[in-house]
Amino acid sequence: MTGRKDGWAGMVWESWADHDDVTRRLDEGADPDAWSGGRPLHRAASWGSPRVIAELARRVMDVDALEDGTTALWKAVWSDRPDNARALAAAGADPWKPLIGGWSPGRLSLAGPTPDLFGVPEGMRGLSLVERTTARAGARLVAALADLHYEGTGLACVAGIDAEEAARRLEATPADPEVLKQLREEPWAYDFDPNLQIVGVTTVRGGCIVTQPWGYAPSTRGVLTRLSAGTVCYGLYANPKSGDQGKIARNGSLEGSDLNPGGSPDPGDSPDEVLASYLYRHRAVAYACGFTGLRLTDARAVAGPPDAWVELPRRDDREQ
Repeated sequence: MTGRKDGWAGMVWESWADHDDVTRRLDEGADPDAWSGGRPLHRAASWGSPRVIAELARRVMDVDALEDGTTALWKAVWSDRPDNARALAAAGADPWKPLIGGWSPGRLSLAGPTPDLFGVPEGMRGLSLVERTTARAGARLVAALADLHYEGTGLACVAGIDAEEAARRLEATPADPEVLKQLREEPWAYDFDPNLQIVGVTTVRGGCIVTQPWGYAPSTRGVLTRLSAGTVCYGLYANPKSGDQGKIARNGSLEGSDLNPGGSPDPGDSPDEVLASYLYRHRAVAYACGFTGLRLTDARAVAGPPDAWVELPRRDDREQ
């Protein structure tokens, strides 16, 4: 059942923390196993409270029922809701049930901010050395970019080359100081198309970043394929209208587009992809940097000022 027929009409995210309302709906016949095509327990795991979790958990058919390949306990871990995770475990949810990419909610929690959430039972595999190292690097990168405002920004994260080499590959020239001054003061006051020719380039540990605080140029095919010759590049455009859009270029070819950096993993993702999605959940810029092995200590390479402002030549293949 979906919509009004399932008894959950009018529910919004904060409603799942209202124990009295949820209980009333359940007593009046709301379906504990169905809500608008999904599962109420999954919604409560992400947005609700331990009391609501306990109420729903005692009424559902299966506390470990799947939605999009994950359990409610996975959702609680993913959403950084340790109290909800503990309530689900107390209600019988299995922290060690393998799910997407072979990861269980328990193993995933070991890579997050509450590694002692469940404890590792005897005989159960914890994190490998590589996974622990990856998790620590991810936490540092997320912290370095914690206060970054990046809506409307385009960037390309490139492994293994510096800013000077990036400018050479792009055949870029130094930007006109006067045009740059006006553009930086009022980026939206001028004709948009010429502004797309100007980007910032900055060397960071592990490679470099090409950035444009006012446009998508660094994430276009022509820029990414040139930058990725002999290496890998992750392009990101934080589209104010449609959200974060990612692309992957490797060895001069575009191999992935219309990606959702920082989003939830897909059921067919590899273990490494699932771990990266968890470490950089809702952190698209950190995801792009982490994908290419860049190790930033602050947000300057993205937000500016860059090492240098350069102007790109006009090419048809720079179009998205």
